[in-house]
Formats: sequence, structure tokens, C-alpha cells
Amino acid sequence: MFTKRTVFAAVSLALAAGGAQAQISGGVIKIGVMNDQSGTYADLAGPGSVVAARMAIEDFGAAKKGMKVEVLVADHQNKPDVGSNIARQWYDVDKVDVIVDVPTSSVVLAVNQVTKEKNKALIVSTGATSDLTGKACTPNSIHWTYDTWSLANGTGSAIVKTGGKTWFFLTADYAFGHALERDTEAVVNKNGGKVLGKVRHPFPSADFSSFLLQAQASKAQIIGLANAGADTTNAIKQGAEFGIVKGGQQFAGLLVFLTDVHALGLEKAQGLLLTEAFYWDLNDRTRAWSKRFGAQHKGAMPTMAQAGVYSAVLHYLKAVEALKSDDGPKVVAKMKELPSDDPVFGKGRVRQDGRHVHDMYLFEVKKPSESKGPWDYYKVRATIPAEQAFRPMNEGDCPLVKK
Repeated sequence: MFTKRTVFAAVSLALAAGGAQAQISGGVIKIGVMNDQSGTYADLAGPGSVVAARMAIEDFGAAKKGMKVEVLVADHQNKPDVGSNIARQWYDVDKVDVIVDVPTSSVVLAVNQVTKEKNKALIVSTGATSDLTGKACTPNSIHWTYDTWSLANGTGSAIVKTGGKTWFFLTADYAFGHALERDTEAVVNKNGGKVLGKVRHPFPSADFSSFLLQAQASKAQIIGLANAGADTTNAIKQGAEFGIVKGGQQFAGLLVFLTDVHALGLEKAQGLLLTEAFYWDLNDRTRAWSKRFGAQHKGAMPTMAQAGVYSAVLHYLKAVEALKSDDGPKVVAKMKELPSDDPVFGKGRVRQDGRHVHDMYLFEVKKPSESKGPWDYYKVRATIPAEQAFRPMNEGDCPLVKK
């Protein structure tokens, strides 16, 4: 059951006057934002994802359209059993229609199973495992924003092609890290590189010294960090103390967020190559939206995970409106029919395997001398077109895809 630590808020939004549509269960569309509110992934998703969900409801105009929408928020503590229990409580007792966000791939896979059993809807913005649109795909789930394949394809191939041929992996020991290591190793090998070794660290972890010494001893040109959030920033900070970069080796952050670069500072993060789906300073639309977000979130610019929650919730509500129903698998099917378009990702679409596709970007972190102010951290190295950014649908083994 829930504790005060687990459920942070149940915020009623856009309570419109007038009767709700009869096809909406209970007369209310209930959206559950499930993520890490206080731990390793709190900065990159956490409370900021709740802000993004609220913005989507407001921008959709739910109140003006006579649609009643509620947001529930829970902290899954990065534990699959906690995530499963929250999902069951939400679906069975609180009558939640859709769960969104969900960092931590092991939690994603657990919640995905519960969602299928309860015949509800799941839209993952922050969990990364590409298995969600592969062997674990269901008619109830959609994968937004990015996945391990798109990250490996962007960062891994770019680094190998520019001379980073030998790799050593420092991997978070759970589903996400394993999938990211697997997908990146495949890209490295495909492009003529070689993996010299790998080591797996507990999740989360504060002390990386023994793992970094193994990576240093391997003499690999590239140390691939198959982890995220505080694990990534701690590894890079401790790596600086060991003189790893000064010794000629380079870190490749395989899942790096804007908040990670902010925590590291440009002095330590400069030159890092990374793949993201979004950056606040890409164009006029992203800048305008991000400044609105920052005004509601302590001045911080949004991460791609938070932008993904906004985009996903907006598209979900459009599908509910078009369908005049919040029936989980029917809404998911309608989301696949309708093209998406929003200020953060621009135009996109949802494939039959549940993969939302849009452009991805290869970024390089700026030198301190290149930054013009707060949050001015990235320069675009390459745009990866939507059709190339994600795993081909016929290669994922999703049972929904016809052979």
C-alpha cells in the first residue's frame, strides 16, 4: 500500500464546468505520473515531469473543452515491486487511465506487465529499454522520447566513426544498463570497433573507484557509461580524480541529460558527446516552451524526459478527445492513427510497435568559453532523421508487427 513517501500528490487539474462525456470512465481522465521523486533520477524527471504534464493539460485546453482531468503522482523508488504495487493500486482503486514517465527499465517492464493484465495504457518517456517495443511490446504501451537502441545508434556509431575504436563498458547492473550495453556493443562491432571488457556496478552506486581502475587498466580509448543520472555524473567526477581523461581515455555518456551536464559543470563535461531527443535551445518553439517550463520549475530548463512527458500527455489527450473514450488499448490505437505535433519534438508519429519516432540529435558539450549563459551547454553535431533514429520495426521481434 501507499505511504506518504510513495504518493506525493493527487492534483486535480482542469475541473471543467458541465457534464463529462459519458464514455469517459467515472467522468474523469486520470493520468498517473510515476517516477523517481527524490533519488538518482529525480532531477532529470521527478517533479519536473509533473510540471510538464500539467502544462500539456493546460495547453490542450481541457477545461474549455469540458473535460475533467486529474493527475496523480507517485515515487516508485526505482524498485520494480514498488512500481507494480502502485500500478495495481492506481488501476484497481484509484481508476487511473494511463501511467506516464516511468524511469528505470526494470520498473517499466514490471508496470508494463500490470498494464497489460489490467488492460489500461502506459506511455513511457524516461525508461529506456528498447525491449518495450521489442519482445515486451503490447497493445497497451507506447514508448516516447528515446530508447537504448536510439542512444547507441547516435552516440556509439558517431564515436566509432570518428576514431574511438576500442571500448570498455561501465554498466548499471539492471535491465536498462544491460540493454544499453547490448545495443551499443552491437553498434560498435558493426562499425568495426572492438569491446575490450566490461564491468557492472550496483544501482545506484556512490563509489566507482574499483570499476574505474578496471576501465583505466583496459587501455580502451572509450569508456562507455551504460548508466544514467547521478551514477553517470559520479563516475565522470571520480574519473577526473583518477586522471582518466588526462591519460588519453575518453568517457562516452550513453544516456546523458541536461541536468547531468548542469551538475557536472562545463569544465568537467566539455567535449562529451551525447544523443538526445530534445534541447531547449533548438529553435523558437523549444525556447518559448522551455522558458514557460522554467518559470514553473525553479528556473531550470527541461530535460528530454520532461519534454517527452509533455508531448506524450498532449498526444494522449488528443486521442481521447478524438475517440471520446479513455479505454486504454483503444486510445493507444488512436494515438497510432493520429500524427503528433507539438512545440518540443515538432512532427512525429507512433508506429505499430508502439515506438514514437521523431528526429534525434547528436550533441557535443560546449567548452566554458563557448557558453553564453546559464543552461547554454550544447552544440549540435548532427541531426539524425526520424526514420534513421530508431530501430527498424521489423528487427524488434514485437508480436504486434506483421512479418
